[in-house]
Amino acid sequence: MKGIIFNLIEEVISQDYGADAWDDLLEGTPVSGTYSAVATYPDSELGAIVDSAAAMTGLTPGQLLRYMGRRSLPLMAARYPEFFTMHTGARTFLLSLNEVIHPEVRKLYEGAQPPHFGFEEQSDGTMVMEYHSHRALCSLAEGLVMGAADLFGETVTITQPQCKLDGYGFCTLRVTWT
Repeated sequence: MKGIIFNLIEEVISQDYGADAWDDLLEGTPVSGTYSAVATYPDSELGAIVDSAAAMTGLTPGQLLRYMGRRSLPLMAARYPEFFTMHTGARTFLLSLNEVIHPEVRKLYEGAQPPHFGFEEQSDGTMVMEYHSHRALCSLAEGLVMGAADLFGETVTITQPQCKLDGYGFCTLRVTWT
């Protein structure tokens, strides 16, 4: 996993829980806590940080990942405005993930393995997103979708009828604009 994800989580934790919170949550974890945005780190380090942060905040790991995704999206928009300014809403932004954003991520961060999404537009305006990743961080993806909706002043409801963590081959997110 690329260090940029760790950097974003550190920034959210520090902003929302105080300057010492990052160091506090690292205590007792087998990670250094110092991450270069372009370096690659074992996925297990993210797991250790998520578990520690969940214990610190009282959230489940899934709730924490959703929270981190939602709070991280505006930070990404500030760092990489070129990925966001061309869009007028979350829908077009999400539809650009596979063809525009993730190829650029692979250029910026050698060795990056972002997820792949399948999209199906339904007649009622719901977007069904298939989330394909060996990491099974669908809760983080959910949070990022909510963060995108927030960024564009929209409200979404997300349900997850299937999850890789429950034995399915991939996760499905149903995104409904309200």
